[in-house]
Amino acid sequence: MESIQATKQRYEIVGNDVKLNRAIEKAIQVAPTDISVLVTGESGVGKEAIPKIIHSLSHRKHAKYIAVNCGAIPEGTIDSELFGHEKGAFTGATATRSGYFEVADGGTIFLDEVGELPLTTQVRLLRVLENGEFLKVGSSQVQKTDVRIVAATNVNMFEAIKKEKFREDLYYRLSTVEINIPPLRERKDDIHLLFRKFAADFGQKYKMPTIRLEDDAVQLLVKYRWPGNIRQLRNIAEQISVLEESRIISLATLNSYLPNAGNTNLPAIVEEDKKKGDFSNEREILYKVLFDMKGDLNDLKKLTLELLNNNDSAKVQEENENLIRKIYGKEEEIYTEEEEEVAPSILELPRPPMDSPSSPPSKEDKYHFAEEIEEEETLSLQEKEIELIKKSLERNKGKRKAASQELGISERTLYRKIKQYNL
Repeated sequence: MESIQATKQRYEIVGNDVKLNRAIEKAIQVAPTDISVLVTGESGVGKEAIPKIIHSLSHRKHAKYIAVNCGAIPEGTIDSELFGHEKGAFTGATATRSGYFEVADGGTIFLDEVGELPLTTQVRLLRVLENGEFLKVGSSQVQKTDVRIVAATNVNMFEAIKKEKFREDLYYRLSTVEINIPPLRERKDDIHLLFRKFAADFGQKYKMPTIRLEDDAVQLLVKYRWPGNIRQLRNIAEQISVLEESRIISLATLNSYLPNAGNTNLPAIVEEDKKKGDFSNEREILYKVLFDMKGDLNDLKKLTLELLNNNDSAKVQEENENLIRKIYGKEEEIYTEEEEEVAPSILELPRPPMDSPSSPPSKEDKYHFAEEIEEEETLSLQEKEIELIKKSLERNKGKRKAASQELGISERTLYRKIKQYNL
């Protein structure tokens, strides 16, 4: 079995990260077999190296190796590209054409961005994986192929399955062995090594001295999140090599080439699909809350009208209290004890005297008049209140709940009044 270090040198893989070494080790181990492999990882991490390693170390190494970018082929022609077509199968099919699965018979096919395959093509691919059979577009004759499939994707497959964009049975057929390539931000010690490798390559390519980073620029290079991973790092190394006259790169110079370099310590950027999904869910929740509030308000209006039409109905009052508890999320009384002490009941509100004149008092005697009325009315109201409470209790045979409903006050307030007046 070929060693990890020898494989790295052969395919110019730079880095000593533990996760990277584990991915290469798994590729070496599965290469002699014919099982399907799914390579996962973010865009730009170098997933294309794994299927090359698998093919070169397998018994199929002398047969065809075909790499297919599934995301770059239009949906209407991808079946024809993969499985071929017969003459006249569709407009423009002027001759019979062999697909990749027919051409690569006995070899390996690398399906890059397999998560972008249409559902109809996924059904055809599943049949190839299960029994090696396929049909050309426009043909009814079943053909056989002996092809090993290595697929790669940067899509979260479980999310795609959940959204019914990818078949679950196909996922489990493809991922007999899953190899994950870590993102560059998780390979801190490898970042500067890769940059130096790219800088040396571009210096040789463009026949100019190799660029070198100052110490503080190296720290920025390592701290940066690299959303584009190795592809982005290589691109920036090439830009600096070509555009900068000075071969010693300072912190300020490097910073000018890194987009959003000031946000290097922020959490990872959320995927676009996820952000859209979260926004959609929040909007649906907001709509639901607004509709529920509208429904509660309509119910409250309806019950208020019923209360006005039938003020003595105990059932309506109980429904009203239940609705208020539902709106405010409380199971206790609507008013606390302190609030009941402050807020007077209907019986405690001051009322004007029955024989008071219709015209308001003059400015000279209004204060004296108010004092007299307040003193007289307070005494008379208290007596009337006691009388009303007594009559209500007698009428309801001492039942406080029924009496409180008849008086239009809460049962707790009635209990306090009984205690206050020693009734």
